[in-house]
Amino acid sequence: MNEFLNKIILSNRVQDWLVTAGILLLLWLFKNYMSKKLAYGIIRLTKIEDKPSDKDHLHRLVLAPMRLFLIVVVIVIAFDRLQFPASFNFNFYRINSRSVIEGLTKVVLIWAFFWLCSRFVRYGAFILQRKAQETADRFDDQLVIFFRDFFKVIIWVLSALMILKYAFGYPLSHLFTALGIVGAALALAFRESLENLIASFIIFFDKPFTVGDLVKVENVTGTIEKIGLRSTRIRTLEKTFTTVPNKKMVDTIVDNLTLRHQRNVVTRLELGLQSTSVQIRALVAEIDAYLDDLEFVLDWNVYLSDTGQAAHIVHVEYFVSNDLEIKLFFKLREKVNLHLLDLVARHGVDLAATSNTRFVIAKEQQPVQ
Repeated sequence: MNEFLNKIILSNRVQDWLVTAGILLLLWLFKNYMSKKLAYGIIRLTKIEDKPSDKDHLHRLVLAPMRLFLIVVVIVIAFDRLQFPASFNFNFYRINSRSVIEGLTKVVLIWAFFWLCSRFVRYGAFILQRKAQETADRFDDQLVIFFRDFFKVIIWVLSALMILKYAFGYPLSHLFTALGIVGAALALAFRESLENLIASFIIFFDKPFTVGDLVKVENVTGTIEKIGLRSTRIRTLEKTFTTVPNKKMVDTIVDNLTLRHQRNVVTRLELGLQSTSVQIRALVAEIDAYLDDLEFVLDWNVYLSDTGQAAHIVHVEYFVSNDLEIKLFFKLREKVNLHLLDLVARHGVDLAATSNTRFVIAKEQQPVQ
C-alpha cells in the first residue's frame, strides 16, 4: 500500500494526488454552504443587514462571486502542494507554459476578488438606499447612488492595475510614467468626460437640485431620476427619458421648479380702443376685488399696463400656493378666466378685434408635474 501511495505519477506521489482530489471533492460538496456562511459572516461584521428580506437580495448579488472566489482560492491552495509536471513544462515562442498557467490563475483570482468586492458595494448601496428612501430629504438618495457608482469605478480600476502588476509582472511605475508622457493627449481626448466627472462633484457638493426635483434646463423640463458620474437622467413631462451631460447642468441656468413656493399665472386682457377710461377703471377695480376674495390666491396685481394703437392692455397676475393640487389649480384658473369673461361682458367692454384669440391668456409659468 505504501509502495502504491509513494508511486510517482506526473512528478508527484499518488498520495499527494489523492489529498488534492479529496480537497477538491470536499469543495464541490460544500461550496454552497461555505459560500453562504462566508457571505453572512462578512455582512454581520459590517452590520449592514437589518431585515430578513435582505438575504434574498444577498443571494442574488453575492453568492455567485463568493462561490467563484472560494473555488479559485481552494484550487490554488490544493495544487500548490504539487510539483508542476515536467512533461507539461515547455516553451513556445519564449513563453513558458508554467508561467502562462500561473498568470491565468492570478488573473482569475484577482478578477473574482474584485467582482466580489463590487457586488458587496452594490449590496451595501441597496441597504443604504432603502434607508435613505425612508427620509424626507432626497439628498441622501443622491449620495448613495453617486458613491455606489464612484466606488465601482475605483474597484475595477484597481483590479486592472493588480492584474497588470501581479499577473503579467508589469511594473506600475512604468505604467505611471507612460501615463505621464501621454497625459496631455489623454486629457485632450477625454476632456469632455473629465469635465462631466468634475461637474458631478460640483452638483454633489453645491446641491442645486437633488433626485426627485422638477427642473427646467434649456428646453428640457422634467423630474431628476438619477445623477451619475457623467450625466443626469431626467424624466420629461412627456414621460420620455432624457440624458443631459453634467457639464451642461452646471454651466446652464437651471430652474428648480420644486423649490418654488408659489405658482404664477399671468392673463392679458386686450380691450378695444373704444373702451372708455371709466369702463376700464371699473373693470380693474372689480377684478381686483374678486381676486381679493378668492380662496387660494395669495397675492395679485391688476392694472392697465399699456394703451396703444391696437388695444388697451389690462394685466392680471395672481399667485397660488405650490402646495395646491394640480387638478385644483387648473380648476381655479378656469374659474378665474370664466369670471373675467363675465366681467368684460357686464361692463360692456369690447375685446380688441385685432387679436385672433380676443382673450389672451399667457401660459402659467409652472409646468405640469
